[in-house]
Amino acid sequence: MKLKTHISKPFIIAISIIALVGAYSLGVQSGLEKSTVVNAPKTAITTSSEILDLAPFWKTLETLNERFVATTASSSTPTNKEKVYGAIEGLTASYGDPYTIFFPPKETTAFEEEVRGSFEGVGMEIAIKDKVLTVVAPLKNTPAERAGIQPGDQILKIDKLYTGQMTVEEAIKNIRGPRGTTVTLAVKRNGGIEDIKVTRDFINIPTIDTKLRDDGVFVISLYNFSANSASLFREALREFIQSGSNKLVLDLRNNPGGYLESAVDMASFFLPLGKTVVIEDSGVNAKQKAERSAGYNVFTENLKMVILINEGSASASEILAGALREHGIAKLVGEKSFGKGSVQELIEITPETSLKVTIARWLTPKGKSISENGLEPDVKVEVTKKDLEKKIDPQMEKAVAILLDPEFKR
Repeated sequence: MKLKTHISKPFIIAISIIALVGAYSLGVQSGLEKSTVVNAPKTAITTSSEILDLAPFWKTLETLNERFVATTASSSTPTNKEKVYGAIEGLTASYGDPYTIFFPPKETTAFEEEVRGSFEGVGMEIAIKDKVLTVVAPLKNTPAERAGIQPGDQILKIDKLYTGQMTVEEAIKNIRGPRGTTVTLAVKRNGGIEDIKVTRDFINIPTIDTKLRDDGVFVISLYNFSANSASLFREALREFIQSGSNKLVLDLRNNPGGYLESAVDMASFFLPLGKTVVIEDSGVNAKQKAERSAGYNVFTENLKMVILINEGSASASEILAGALREHGIAKLVGEKSFGKGSVQELIEITPETSLKVTIARWLTPKGKSISENGLEPDVKVEVTKKDLEKKIDPQMEKAVAILLDPEFKR
């Protein structure tokens, strides 16, 4: 996720509605059988060349204030703040983008905890894919991984709650909980449905592991693109160079991504100065912007490199893998990546709330949209259920075989 501070058009529209709702709320006398309402403020806003007609919104709010009667314990009159938050959530949802989300106070706190990298839960990245709540990847050494959760699992129920209409944030709120408690996930996989019980724990998101194999292949396993991933990756590359090996496997499987800056920094170790790492496409009315290599370029033509990807490789993982493949640095082995190629910025709406909004999509250096298709590997290798049961890793075995082949060509 890329964090920025500039204000985008959706944010301006949202702020306009907040201001109008706030002004309108001052004229509402709460707690009375019939509310007295002042004349609604401006009923239309000009956005670009279109007119945003707010008259239906004001009429709905006025009708609810005057006529609504709670009939059950689950229905009640919201506070003015809750009305504003509800309006913003509806506005945000109307854009139809699962990654553009308004965070009320509790959700803002939970998101900040996740960005910091520690929380109580089960340890997996989830997203809406094809309108279904889907596991991007279980994080390494977490309850989700130990329980057998896999990338691509579709979550149909969380305990007794169906997920059909849930946002990602609502799902996260229901999945997380105190350490030691359990949550049961009804998971659809390969056409079948099974219940998987996961015991929550304190989650520390791992970052990187290194290993020099007996056959001389050096493996760097990167689990996320956090703020300090690039510096840890630099140390891992130093280990690789000191090992004397020229054969490198970069394992990005089940890596759900993170900061764009980390991906660009890592690519810079392999690419000359100025080479395009990724293209930021902000729409038809904006110029495309290229994120370019800083040109650390510490490796020679002697480097042999394979990158492992699977359905859990997303976002920054796809950016790094796509760039190194298209510049002829590495081959991709494994399975098709997730296809999460968009950039979000986090904007403070109030001191307690925030908006995560998609502002651009990512294209590979050759202009391929990551969001639309993900990345297809050069060599496709699937992991079967039997492989998992026997703890066999055919994708790693294939990567190693490619690197040990004397005919290897980049």
